[in-house]
Amino acid sequence: MASVTKDYKLVKNANVQQKWTQENIDDLISCQDQEKGPHYFLNNFFFIQHPVRGKLKYEAFDYQRRLVDSYHQHRFNVNLLPRQTGKTTTAAGYLLWYAMFIPDSTILVAAHKYTGAQEIMQRIRYAYELCPDHIRCGVVSYNKQSIEFDNGSRIVAQTTTETTGRGMSISLLYADEFAFVEPNIATEFWTSIRPTLATGGKAILTSTPNSDEDQFALIWREASNRFDEHGNSTVVGRNGFFPFKAHWSEHPERDEKWAEVERASIGEERFRREHECEFLVFDETLISSLKLAELEGKEPFMRMGQARWYKKIKANSTYIVALDPSLGTGGDPAAIQVIEIPSFEQAAEWQHNLTTIQGQVRILRDICNYINDECARQGSQASLYYSVENNAVGEAALVAIDELGEESIPGLFLSEPIKKGHVRRFRKGFNTTHSSKVSICAKLKHLIESDRLKIYSKPLVSELKTYVAKGISFAGKVGATDDLVSSMLLALRMVMMLQEWDPAIYDKMREEREDEWIMPMPIYITH
Repeated sequence: MASVTKDYKLVKNANVQQKWTQENIDDLISCQDQEKGPHYFLNNFFFIQHPVRGKLKYEAFDYQRRLVDSYHQHRFNVNLLPRQTGKTTTAAGYLLWYAMFIPDSTILVAAHKYTGAQEIMQRIRYAYELCPDHIRCGVVSYNKQSIEFDNGSRIVAQTTTETTGRGMSISLLYADEFAFVEPNIATEFWTSIRPTLATGGKAILTSTPNSDEDQFALIWREASNRFDEHGNSTVVGRNGFFPFKAHWSEHPERDEKWAEVERASIGEERFRREHECEFLVFDETLISSLKLAELEGKEPFMRMGQARWYKKIKANSTYIVALDPSLGTGGDPAAIQVIEIPSFEQAAEWQHNLTTIQGQVRILRDICNYINDECARQGSQASLYYSVENNAVGEAALVAIDELGEESIPGLFLSEPIKKGHVRRFRKGFNTTHSSKVSICAKLKHLIESDRLKIYSKPLVSELKTYVAKGISFAGKVGATDDLVSSMLLALRMVMMLQEWDPAIYDKMREEREDEWIMPMPIYITH
């Protein structure tokens, strides 16, 4: 860090003597007040750099005054705030006040991008340089990434990573746009930073929403649950955080006319996420983020090992059981989906990453046996079809089925014909190609968005929220699984085949085809 020299006039040098008037002393005492000090400082000595009007004295909106109160009165804060409403500016002012009037404080500013961290520090430096000398502390070190004051306090700005802040004794953490930190990084960061706050440190987490399943969303939901174990209402949430939320209409320069123009400019989906603070998925997902926000899932009514059952077996229904196999060595999971038709409801699912291929086939058999037994108990013969994806490791699943004995699995093993020129030949199971995947993704999209396919699994909903455009197809985001989605796609391919000879399924699909629909697919541009 570079030391501050005496000829550097934008800052106050450390440990210098100065003359004070009574007015100066009164100002200093008012700023030091531990109840009203932040507001006094912001209202009288905090200047901002407006992008159009340049240097301006800060004039807080009503919601910004309440925001500062939430910062100051609660140890842990989580703020859900719209875009471009002055949240970062307000935070910069409060952080500067805290550093200068709470001695020996260590303030960590963590932003999801390096430029974001630098932007916050720039606002702090700008405000500090415009403070009068009788208010501001002297500085020992002053640069783009940190400021050290002669009262023992310091402000440090860093990009949010898994190790940010590790080893520091943090008095106040400010995490900006926390929802947009990569999910695995955000989780690791929060896990490592919590112990550093255990000795009494404060935390302010602020963001516009992104996904409803990231670390920020999890903290927000727990903070919004303000009931103790006895059902009594509390000021803070069950995780100790105070939740603060503002609406775009609280900005005095925004009205319905502004909202209409903004909706037309950025679209309804982005407007609801960035200005109405709804947790809508940010990425280009297969399923519309507006629809994903509606999907909640439910708890299974029964569990059989790793299998989760969401519907009781009905003797007059047909069941589709689809296995997407995996190596079972701790990497990608294998998954099974069970669909009830013609109701098009998810009946059950299974997922595990340590079950061998032989074990996966036995679980497929157990699921089929359960369906068969339940139908028999109701005095009916099961209408049941099962299959596996035969790509790559799927070949081993076919061998396992052959070894187990196809006759030991109730139902009909459904297979897709393979075309070779004008010749059709059969190979057990279903082979997934690029064209077949794109086609069935379009079908899944339409069935879910039109409410024809009922999804009950919370894990499947979670995977759909990370199932995004990849080139000219779709796949799970880096670090996310998509096996439940893949097995659901296989199940739908089985349904598409069955409609050719099952009248009930055919009628259901014909009703679906009568509706006009267009599937927006990702665009891949080559140079």
